[in-house]
Amino acid sequence: MILLDLFLVYLEIGAFSFGGGYAAMPLIQTLVVQQKGWLTMAEYADLTTIAEMTPGPIAVNSATFVGQKMAGLPGALICTLGCILPSVLIVLLLAWLYTKFRNLKIVKNVLGELRPAVVAMIAGAGLTIILLAFFGTSSLAEISFGSIRWIEVGLYIVSLILIRKYKWGPIAIIFSTAAVGTLLYCL
Repeated sequence: MILLDLFLVYLEIGAFSFGGGYAAMPLIQTLVVQQKGWLTMAEYADLTTIAEMTPGPIAVNSATFVGQKMAGLPGALICTLGCILPSVLIVLLLAWLYTKFRNLKIVKNVLGELRPAVVAMIAGAGLTIILLAFFGTSSLAEISFGSIRWIEVGLYIVSLILIRKYKWGPIAIIFSTAAVGTLLYCL
């Protein structure tokens, strides 16, 4: 029964996470953490980190991670299949429709109107991750000056500077912050 539940949850995530992996993160949080209770918020933050660090799409990586945690290898395979199946079918249909109707004005307008919603969903997921990293909570009501995690804030600021001013790549940032953060927490 758990395999069917895992498949249906990730089928829903795959079907309704328009805008890519980052846009799927709020839906994953709602279904996997809040509704099903398969992960805690701390585990969800770890999941986000692991899914971003590993090669491949974030939503698929999270499906594999959650499936493995809940039902081993069969769970990982079922969740991954559930996550990618809607995309494969939708992309095939949209590719056919787009090639047939791409010059219509209504098609151009619809694509333009979807952009703000996708940006809002990505911003919401980013805010949740920042709140978890900086304050240890995803609720705005629970944040306080005394709960600031200064190491995480410092690593974030240094990372921004390295990315924007010195044009460091994401892999160098991930490994550098992991090393520095581990060192700081061990001291």
